[in-house]
Amino acid sequence: MTHRQFLETGVARLEYRLMRPAHSTGPVLVLLHEGLGSLELWKDFPAQLAEACEVPLLAYSRQGYGRSSQVPLPRSLDYLGVDGPDELARVLDGLGLEQVVLVGHSDGASIALAYAARQDPRVRGVVVLAPHVDVEPASVEGVRRTVKAYARGDLRERLYAYHGDNLDGAFRGWSETWLNPAFAVWNLHRELPCIRVPLLAIQGREDEFATAAQLETITRTVSGPCRTVMLEHCRHFPQNQARPQVLELVREFLVTLPNCGR
Repeated sequence: MTHRQFLETGVARLEYRLMRPAHSTGPVLVLLHEGLGSLELWKDFPAQLAEACEVPLLAYSRQGYGRSSQVPLPRSLDYLGVDGPDELARVLDGLGLEQVVLVGHSDGASIALAYAARQDPRVRGVVVLAPHVDVEPASVEGVRRTVKAYARGDLRERLYAYHGDNLDGAFRGWSETWLNPAFAVWNLHRELPCIRVPLLAIQGREDEFATAAQLETITRTVSGPCRTVMLEHCRHFPQNQARPQVLELVREFLVTLPNCGR
């Protein structure tokens, strides 16, 4: 596996890993992690995805996560719609990537959708896992449960291995934003109609942070080709809880993308 490297974006120092399996071709899959995620918290999913799809793959820790630079708090209430996409643009520029497919999970899925709405021609398609396009009561309740687990110490202990000194900032930046009453009106409803590239949206039927309304809004609103898949017996982490299905769905999706050099 390729070792961790660091990219200086002019705003932050971000850890990343760029994988190029043998015989890999086509666009680079760019993984965007969830609200408590990081490069390392993807674990072996990136390597398996790159091998299954025979494509190069980039994963990185956003500012404030993993071993990337710390992020000032409080976070902007539009960190998913503005800050995350702005950072993604700097990553694509800094690494000179010319064709990409965005693969985002949870918060990372929101960032992927917001960036796709900017219609950057480098983006050839988007895959979102457990996406959020607005704030539901289920989302807020899920965050509250996570805050309780963090306060007990068991979750904090597990996450420290991945975030180190960034942990409290990463957790507070995520939880305090989602629980801020002013964040209740956040959404991507204006951005979704601007998405014209092919889109694959995957959610678990038992997602504890969202309902099927997320996929329904995406299907109804985006302008480009869209496929949504609801996975049975799966919660908020399809890439872990239904990995074989996710690997096959992404592989099938990439084959359908036009003009990607595959």
